[in-house]
Amino acid sequence: MKLYSLALALLLALVWGNTSMAQISAKAHVKPDDWQAYKARFVDASGRVIDDANGKISHSESQGYGLLLAYLANSKADFDLIWSFTRTEFLLRDDGLAVWKWDPNSKPHVTDSNNASDGDILIAYALVLAGSGWDRKDLTATAKSMIRAIGKSNVIEAQKRLLLLPGVTGFSATEREDGPIINLSYWIFEAFPRFAALDQATDWNRLGKDGLSLIDGARAGPRSLPADWISARTVFKPAKGFPPEFGYNALRIPLYMMRAGITDRAQLEPLRRGMSPDGTNVAIVDIPSGTATETLTDPGYTIIPALVDCVLDKKKLPESVTSFRPTLYYPSTLHLLSLSFAYGQHPECL
Repeated sequence: MKLYSLALALLLALVWGNTSMAQISAKAHVKPDDWQAYKARFVDASGRVIDDANGKISHSESQGYGLLLAYLANSKADFDLIWSFTRTEFLLRDDGLAVWKWDPNSKPHVTDSNNASDGDILIAYALVLAGSGWDRKDLTATAKSMIRAIGKSNVIEAQKRLLLLPGVTGFSATEREDGPIINLSYWIFEAFPRFAALDQATDWNRLGKDGLSLIDGARAGPRSLPADWISARTVFKPAKGFPPEFGYNALRIPLYMMRAGITDRAQLEPLRRGMSPDGTNVAIVDIPSGTATETLTDPGYTIIPALVDCVLDKKKLPESVTSFRPTLYYPSTLHLLSLSFAYGQHPECL
């Protein structure tokens, strides 16, 4: 255990001490044709990014993903369109954070004014990249304000670690018997070094390091996987009131790690093996039993374990995932983020 802890510490020092590696995604790109296909399917004329598998609502996550993909596609007009809708329809809270849910079938459209910290991080990160890459001081200024607000409202210290609360309301130790509750897929690792360069009020690099440690500490069950929603009150375990599963949230953790330059076999291989025991499809897994409750075959999901195989073992991506065709909002988004990483950092995978 001591040797493992030393190895982990050395890994973290390497990854989080190397700014160019941690900022790897800023060099990646999305092909123009792929972006146009995504935009035609999921972005309406007002700049709203639509979750078509979830009642056609929009949320801070979808807007953040849309901004990030538009930046990676170098589409300034589309970025500004999505940003205009995000700014006017989501940045409505008094604390500088975004509301998380916008429903076209409700009046008013905002049906839940709580925030979602991953959506806030995605929006702020996209603003940081665009502000720097396109010399837009207005975007950088807004990003700074959002970053500080995220740190103030959503980052806490517990058990000698920095934790990221999923929302301002509903997840803390004072609000839940098993709180604080965390969701490890909300740690968007590639964003934290960029946040640290703009904001010193929160130790963003430490948040990233602690997140990597938490992923290892939270792995459980026969498949050694973390649950989507985790109680961090004492011993890490699935949170009450949520399915105890490695699900649609957690399956993006390896992608976020790789995009941030975290390519350690000891961390990635257990996740790949647990989520894709056949080496192809992705399983939604019941943590206690290790049973696969659902098998996902969409290319947007199956590209993630395939990318791990490429990064770790130099295996080329299968042809089934190298061409982008929109399916549903969420897997299509993960597909483009995965392809942008391969195009920019691992062209040998293609």
